[in-house]
Amino acid sequence: MASISSSLPPRVDPTTSLNIEGMSCASCVGRVERALKALPGVTNANVNLATQRAELTFVGIPDQAAAVSAVQAAGYKATVVDDDNTDEIATRNEAEMTSLRQALVMALLSALPVFLLEMGSHLFPFVHHFIAGTIGIRTSWMLQFILTTMVLVWPGRVFFVSGVPALLRGAPDMNALVALGAGAAYVYSVVATFAPALLPVGTVHVYYEAAAVIVALILLGRYLEARAKGRTSEAIQRLVGLQPQTAHAFRDGRFIDIEIADVKTGELVEVRPGERLPVDGQVEHGVSFVDESMISGEPVPVEKKQGDQVTGGTVNQNGVLVFKATKVGRDTVLAQIIRMVEQAQGAKLPIQAMVDRITMYFVPAVMAAAALTFVIWLVFGPEPSLTLALVNTVAVLIIACPCAMGLATPTSIMVGTGRAAQMGVLFRRGEALQLLKDAKVVAVDKTGTLTEGKPKLTDLFLSAGFTRATVLAIVASVEAKSEHPIAQAIVDAAAAENLVLTSPENFESITGFGVKANLEGNRVEIGADRYMTKLGLDVSGFAAAAIRLADEGKTPLYAAIGGKLAAMLAVSDPIKGSTATAIRDLHALGLKVVMISGDNHRTANAIARKLGIDEVIAEVLPAEKVDAVQRLKKQYGVIAYVGDGINDAPALAEADVGIAIGTGTDIAIEAADVVLMSGDMGGVSKAIALSQATITNIKQNLFWAFAYNTALIPVAAGALYPINGTLLSPMFAAGAMAFSSVFVLGNALRLRKFTR
Repeated sequence: MASISSSLPPRVDPTTSLNIEGMSCASCVGRVERALKALPGVTNANVNLATQRAELTFVGIPDQAAAVSAVQAAGYKATVVDDDNTDEIATRNEAEMTSLRQALVMALLSALPVFLLEMGSHLFPFVHHFIAGTIGIRTSWMLQFILTTMVLVWPGRVFFVSGVPALLRGAPDMNALVALGAGAAYVYSVVATFAPALLPVGTVHVYYEAAAVIVALILLGRYLEARAKGRTSEAIQRLVGLQPQTAHAFRDGRFIDIEIADVKTGELVEVRPGERLPVDGQVEHGVSFVDESMISGEPVPVEKKQGDQVTGGTVNQNGVLVFKATKVGRDTVLAQIIRMVEQAQGAKLPIQAMVDRITMYFVPAVMAAAALTFVIWLVFGPEPSLTLALVNTVAVLIIACPCAMGLATPTSIMVGTGRAAQMGVLFRRGEALQLLKDAKVVAVDKTGTLTEGKPKLTDLFLSAGFTRATVLAIVASVEAKSEHPIAQAIVDAAAAENLVLTSPENFESITGFGVKANLEGNRVEIGADRYMTKLGLDVSGFAAAAIRLADEGKTPLYAAIGGKLAAMLAVSDPIKGSTATAIRDLHALGLKVVMISGDNHRTANAIARKLGIDEVIAEVLPAEKVDAVQRLKKQYGVIAYVGDGINDAPALAEADVGIAIGTGTDIAIEAADVVLMSGDMGGVSKAIALSQATITNIKQNLFWAFAYNTALIPVAAGALYPINGTLLSPMFAAGAMAFSSVFVLGNALRLRKFTR
């Protein structure tokens, strides 16, 4: 985790985010998206029903004002997301729940007497007789009229305020369906109450209970949705809660408590046992163990001492640490993780394209089905045909509301990506969540991915006429100019032997071969056997030793001094303790594992045998890794590539899904689709298994949403009436519609408990 505080790239895309108010179903999402995509300069727009947010990408500087105006023109409210208010989602959810709770209580208190007065009379004859003998049927209808009017005017007005304008614009949504259904039942009942002569004989009935109970049940469903949606964003809220509000900063010769927003880069911060680190930094004094599980998903505390990097939000265990703040505010790792998770949660998966196409036509199709239902019952239905036509039409309008369709995909994505973040897996691009489940092959880089990335010099074989101290000092002097882990191993070995290094001239790194420089008048070349062959030097004298070293999994290097082969060095990079288990987990998922390495075939195969890797592609130059990935894609299908170095970036970008080790370089992480914060291969199987679980969850939701709505429309229309006389009451239709949405949300929330 040494470099984790610098490993996450800043957000550089010309994007903007909007909070959208008033969306209630999948058709609303499509309407807002179409309005935003029509704006000049907008290259992409994703609207998420679960988060009530739109993510836009522009060419050039985002025109936020135009985006807000476009949403308003489509019939919804929009505000620009405040990046500094990280608790915004929780605040909006709480406000929505409070408003819905108040509306629901009012609707239930008013609708319950209406239900008892009307349905009690139908279900129990003694209730009918009691009402007729006391207040009278006409007075009962008047009471129902007053109470139902209260329901529609106060808690139910949202359906009419939003639905009627949408209907007039020719863009009906869920609110329009509810307004039509409840409004039709109410208007018919008002006519029956105050102008019964206008209705045919035998059709004078009231359906106040349908209008009132429909509103109450749908508000109940929305309230349950709001509660469930609040739980889907728990991962974000938990991440936000990890950041303390104050910090102990060193000012005026002492440590004082200041607001976290006032911490400045470069100043000293003290963190005491049991406290969370307020910002990212580098340890200056003290030794302690830090719980980094919120970043890596691993429960084992990590020792921190002078020079080590620490991350804001992690928990100091047993010692006092004083560190220099290196990243504060929105630049901290925690802030970047929150943004990554929010972006992934707002992503639109390829599977959503099918949903979008269907829902674009769904509401108009429902209205057409409702109109057809009314006509058929009015023309061919038994008496009272007008009453039956009305009841069945209202049932069709209500039961087909596409709320569940709009929630099916985004809620699963929200919960899945949030759970992934808790497990140390960050999906930088939402599309990877769908693609990863189809991976057939996992290709892995060796150094830093399978191994620790901290090689050690283990052997040094000399040619005649050369001494160990001289050769090691010369080689280390040249390698000191290189940033490669193997170079650092040689420099460390020279330092351990107290050798004096000198500064070389004309240092040059030759990609895929080695390095060269001039040192005290001698030309020095260091690299693989292919480099020596390129130089015309014969390495056969070391062949037997090279074979033995390679069989031990060590990497042989050669050094030429003054044009003569001087030595063969062996470097060993220890395999990470978690790697073998990670490979077994991938095999358990039915995946083939391929190692792509620059090592010679013998060394690479030795490591592959130890780990049980299926296939090895060795002696690959960095530029050839992309070719290797392309070949694997053609041979096997969808491929995930795991790497951590700069030279892995092209391969990460070329793979169907690029997975970067979180302790790697900024460039590798920027090119990746998924980031493993734990720094080891164990996160790959977690990411793939979670991808499979999330997509399965989405498919379950979509099946329920589409099959449920589609199957019940004919029932609501009265298809069973000729068979067994069954008709679906509009009240039951409203309950069934609400249950559909709640079921989808409840199913998505199961992902919160996902474990490998």
